[in-house]
Amino acid sequence: MKTATADPATAARPGLLTRTKRSYDRHWYAWAMVLPVVLVVGVLVAYPLGRGLYLSFTDADELNVAKQLGATEIPATYRFVGLDNYRRVLSGADGEFYPKLLWTVVWTASCVFFHYTIGLGLALLLNRRVRGRSLYRVLLVLPWAVPAFVATYVWRMMYNSESGVFNAVLGLLGVGPVDWLGDTFMQKAAVVGVNVWLGVPFMMVAVLGGLQSIPGEQYEAAEMDGAGAWQRFRHVTLPGLRPVSATVILLGTIWTFNMFPIIYLMLGEANAMHSEILVTYAYRLAFGSVRDYAGAATYGILILSMLLVFAVLYRRTPARREAAR
Repeated sequence: MKTATADPATAARPGLLTRTKRSYDRHWYAWAMVLPVVLVVGVLVAYPLGRGLYLSFTDADELNVAKQLGATEIPATYRFVGLDNYRRVLSGADGEFYPKLLWTVVWTASCVFFHYTIGLGLALLLNRRVRGRSLYRVLLVLPWAVPAFVATYVWRMMYNSESGVFNAVLGLLGVGPVDWLGDTFMQKAAVVGVNVWLGVPFMMVAVLGGLQSIPGEQYEAAEMDGAGAWQRFRHVTLPGLRPVSATVILLGTIWTFNMFPIIYLMLGEANAMHSEILVTYAYRLAFGSVRDYAGAATYGILILSMLLVFAVLYRRTPARREAAR
C-alpha cells in the first residue's frame, strides 16, 4: 500500500523562530558582526525615534515635564492627547506648517537642481583629458571638505551688509549695499547660494564616477552612427548615469530637506522667522523661549513621514517604468 508523500510546494513553512535559528546556525559570524551595529542603531536612533513618536501624542512642554530642582524631583504631568497635535498642524491651525513646508520644498528643489546640473557640468569637464585635471579635482572638492559650520560663518561674514565682500564689490561697481541677511528674499537667495556651494562637490564626484563607468565603446558606436555631441549626451551619457543620478538625487533631497546648519547658523534664531525650513522650526519649538516638546516631536514625525513617502515613491517610479518596457 502506497503512502502519500507531502508535496514540497504545499508543505508547512517553518515558523519565524525556526527560520531565525537556522539562519543563526548557518551564519553565526554574520550575526556577530551585525549585532554591535544593531545595538548602536537601537540606542542612537530607535529609542529617540520611539520617544519622539510618543511625545507627539501628548501635550508635553517645559511646564509639565519632569524636573529636578535641587534635591526636589517634580514628576511629569503632561497627558496623552491622541492625534490632536497632528490635527492642529495638518489643519493649518498653527499657521506655520504649510508656509514653511512650501519654502522647504522650494529650498530643496532649487538646491538639488543646482547641485546636480552644476555637478554634472563640472564632471563632464573633468572627465576630459585636460592639463592639470588632478589639481582642478582637488580644488573643486575643497568646499565639501570644509566643515559646514566653518563655511557658513565665512559666508556670513562675506554677506555682512557693512563690511562684507559682496557689498564691497557692489560699491566698486557703483551699486548701493544690499541687506543680504535682513531682507527675507535675499536671505533665501543667500542660503541657497551657500548650500549649492557646499553640495556641488559631492554631486560632481558621484557623477564623475558614473561617467567613468560608461563603456567608451558606446560613444564610439554612437559616433560611427553619425550621432552628434548632443545626441551622444542624450542617448548615451544620461542613460548611463541613470543609476547614479537616481541615488544621488534621492540622497541630496533628503540631506537638503533636513539641512539644519546652513539656515540656522547663517540667519540666527531671531532673524530667520520667515526663512525657516521645517527642521529649523521644529528645533525652535523644542529649544526656543517656550519649549513645546510635543509640537517639535509632531513636526519631526511629519518630516520623517514625508521623506519616507517620497523615498518609496521615488524608488518605485523608475522600477515601474523599466517593468513597462
